[in-house]
Amino acid sequence: MAGRFVFSGRTALVTGAASGIGAALAQALAGRGCALALADRDGAGLAPVAASARAAGVAVSEHVIDLTDAAAVAALPAAVRAHHGGLQLLVNNAGVALAGRFEEADLDDVAWLMDVNLHAVMRLTHACLPLLRAEPQAQIVNLSSVFGIVAPAGQAAYAASKFAVRGFSEALAHEVAGTGLGVTLVHPGGVATRIARNARIPRGLDPGQAARGLAAFERLLTMDPKPVAAAILRGVEARAPRIVIGKDARRALLIQRLMPVRYWSLIRRAVGEG
Repeated sequence: MAGRFVFSGRTALVTGAASGIGAALAQALAGRGCALALADRDGAGLAPVAASARAAGVAVSEHVIDLTDAAAVAALPAAVRAHHGGLQLLVNNAGVALAGRFEEADLDDVAWLMDVNLHAVMRLTHACLPLLRAEPQAQIVNLSSVFGIVAPAGQAAYAASKFAVRGFSEALAHEVAGTGLGVTLVHPGGVATRIARNARIPRGLDPGQAARGLAAFERLLTMDPKPVAAAILRGVEARAPRIVIGKDARRALLIQRLMPVRYWSLIRRAVGEG
């Protein structure tokens, strides 16, 4: 990989851009002079994000897409090229969650989560590689999670997807090493997004139990997306292979390194559950 990544005059494709980290990234990228292809299934939520980015003076295209639709994902790079002429930065940010323990989950819901959190990342990356490879300098950014470092009870499907994003990103980085294409893997801690509120609830799960679990999950989501987006862009600019954001994520990484098998017992005590 040659030099620092330059945002000005480039085009970025950002998924999950209607809210949370995706919306914050769109605004931060626009402020750096980066044109934007913004993708989300929520067209109504995407419109104001796109309008705000256009106000910064950059070209913006909106792509309302269901990332579980493999054909739509495969067609997205051509739509981006038609609007912008090329692509230099891909940000796989979109993600979903599932309430309850694994034994309570419907496997169709698990498949849906894996389709969004993992398969869409792999499909879109694969579809975009010809555009990215054609550039002298390009970058892929994949959002994992603190739950791609540690795997807590009640997050079996989500952790599986985020650990898989980690493995995919690291292997891909090894494959493109020495070229103009780089890969950045991001492990954010608890960011204040709508992921808990939008989590799918298994059909057999007691609604009160689900609400309590999701409320506990949401209490962990405290970081403002704007400084998280700024940290991601600093890492991308430096073409960092991995970015760990937040005290909770850094603490989890340290504990996992010290106790790779028994870290959960220590974390439970730390949060008052042991």
